[in-house]
Amino acid sequence: MATAVDKGAGVELLTGSEVMAHICRLADVDVLTAYPIRPYDTVMQFVSRMIANGEFDADYIPAESEHGQFEVVKHASACGARVFTGSSGVGWLYAMEPLAVTAGLRLPMVALVGCRALDDPGAFGTEHNDALLVRDLGWMINFPDTPQESVEMGLMAYRVAEDPRVFLPCAIAMDGAFLTHSQATVTVPSQEQVNEFLPPYDRGDLLLHPDNPITIAPQANEDWLMEVRRQSSEASKNAYTVLKEVHKDYCRIFGADVDPFLEEYMTDDADVVLVGMGTMSLPVKVAIREMRKDGIKVGMVRLKWVRPFPTNELRDSLSRFKAVGVIDRDYSFGSPHDGGILFNEVKAALYGADNQPFMKGFVCGLGGREVLLEDVRSMTDQVLATIKSGKPDNEVTWMGVR
Repeated sequence: MATAVDKGAGVELLTGSEVMAHICRLADVDVLTAYPIRPYDTVMQFVSRMIANGEFDADYIPAESEHGQFEVVKHASACGARVFTGSSGVGWLYAMEPLAVTAGLRLPMVALVGCRALDDPGAFGTEHNDALLVRDLGWMINFPDTPQESVEMGLMAYRVAEDPRVFLPCAIAMDGAFLTHSQATVTVPSQEQVNEFLPPYDRGDLLLHPDNPITIAPQANEDWLMEVRRQSSEASKNAYTVLKEVHKDYCRIFGADVDPFLEEYMTDDADVVLVGMGTMSLPVKVAIREMRKDGIKVGMVRLKWVRPFPTNELRDSLSRFKAVGVIDRDYSFGSPHDGGILFNEVKAALYGADNQPFMKGFVCGLGGREVLLEDVRSMTDQVLATIKSGKPDNEVTWMGVR
């Protein structure tokens, strides 16, 4: 588990959004753009207050739309500015044109996704489909589950994205309300620690500047597009390697003791585990502690990053257990087994594993619906049933549907 950062740091009561505002300050972000949509926009409120109070200096630009918001930081990044922006739900989708091309342009934009449902009908509760829409476009994506872990995910996002071997955008996917608006005690690192961890952003020969006349995003068509896509693919592979390297620095400088890709909870003697991401971990952990009192050997494995996807680490972890239940706070209509996005990715990762556990998929908590302790217990019972039956249950169960 993570340990407190104590070298010149301070402890504060913060929401996930407030943590991201502190990350912008500590990272000395140059350009930020804002357009209001809940629940992401709370971070921009905190940032604007910091700038107004003179806590740090940055160009804060209110945009005319989500599309314009991402275009501004995209071009600012090309000119060598460290940038931050974000959105939620349908606002994230409205920016899809710049989102789709940012990775191909090799621009390390860092953006917060305040995860919420894709209405219609009107809904503002947490779902993960908005953040996951960029998973195949070259974006890195992480899912913190607490305000404290948001410190790690935010600083890691800048360090990995801005590494010249990577130069890819990164989405920090925070569950709306459950993380963006929920307070917890957070150890905020000192400026000295962050300066040691995060070097200045340097684009080198790729800098767009009058002294370095280059063309960014020329018309390529069939002549070069295959090569551009392959470069993004190689950068995504590099991101996996760089992330492991950088995380060692993070643990050394900030006094942390955590895995870069996975969190395991009560797994040492577990027969079955539940797999998920984001703040789903909080009710799952409570339910696991209660089931342990009844002698049920269940644990949890939580993914911190879904891009790059930790295939080898996840396979090594899950191959130790008899059965696995995957909890999706998303949907993928018409997919294999009608499973969620995470279910199908975990299933693909385990394909060909020497000790492949039985799998069972669940969809729950859509639209921000609470995941209850009895829901977690029911999911665990269904996973245990696959062991008793001696065969996998490929039918995905929707939990808590009225």
